[in-house]
Amino acid sequence: MKATHVLIILGLVVTVITGCDKKQTSAPPALPAKIIATAAYEKSFGPAPTADKGMAYAFAIYFPSAKEPSKVIPFPFFTFDEASLKKVAVERLLSGMDIGSYHGEFLTMPAGTRIVSLNEEKGSVTLTLSKEFSRAVDDKTAESVARAIALTLRQFKGVSAVSILVEGNKNTFNDNVDESAILTPGPPRLLGVTAMRDKGAKDIEEVNAFFDRPVNIKELKLLSKDGQPFAGDLFHSVFDMAAVLKPKEPSQFKEGMPIKVRWKVIDKLGREAEGDSVWLLEVKAH
Repeated sequence: MKATHVLIILGLVVTVITGCDKKQTSAPPALPAKIIATAAYEKSFGPAPTADKGMAYAFAIYFPSAKEPSKVIPFPFFTFDEASLKKVAVERLLSGMDIGSYHGEFLTMPAGTRIVSLNEEKGSVTLTLSKEFSRAVDDKTAESVARAIALTLRQFKGVSAVSILVEGNKNTFNDNVDESAILTPGPPRLLGVTAMRDKGAKDIEEVNAFFDRPVNIKELKLLSKDGQPFAGDLFHSVFDMAAVLKPKEPSQFKEGMPIKVRWKVIDKLGREAEGDSVWLLEVKAH
């Protein structure tokens, strides 16, 4: 995954979790890189976290709610690529977010929908989507998706109007929406537990407990199904989106095995949450 291209949701390990009874013994870190956040991001998720290096950008993507079609749900995203912020934001929105504890909460986008063009002139953005999006027009979800796209794009500096066209369709969706459609995020959620390994490698390198936003971790324990803690070092991921275990015995971890997660976190706006539940381990190669 190339960080200069792809939205960073789940980052590389960079700093030790201070809330896991581990003390930092290395030399003082260099000054953190700057993360530029949109006002929309800060309203929903508070101040942006710090990064280890480089210039990063934080923004919100608004996914259309499946339960309340007139509303959208903000989700935080990060990227290092300033030049393509708008395009990347729309592409990520179109790919959906039907994962983990958010399963079934967002409207599903028509499969194959892609950006045909995205043009901006004097603050007016015109987005043309591929003909696959016509299925959303037919099933009456297009207005909800268009609302989510318009709100996502309008958070970026200089964007004052958004028009959405569909390839081969005469309909035009305008941005006659306002921020009253945006739902306020509830307490933080654990998204799931994923192990990562190199392509071709037998054993995993790390086990990640992913959260739905940047959080400060007060407590996090990864346990076997009989309640025994897995040995290893715990770290905090880049952008504070995950806790990462570097296991002492990587061979213990297999696809689909149950992992008990006991956690307590607080987000950057002071919203606290905790949990104690079992997740089936997903293994991914990178």
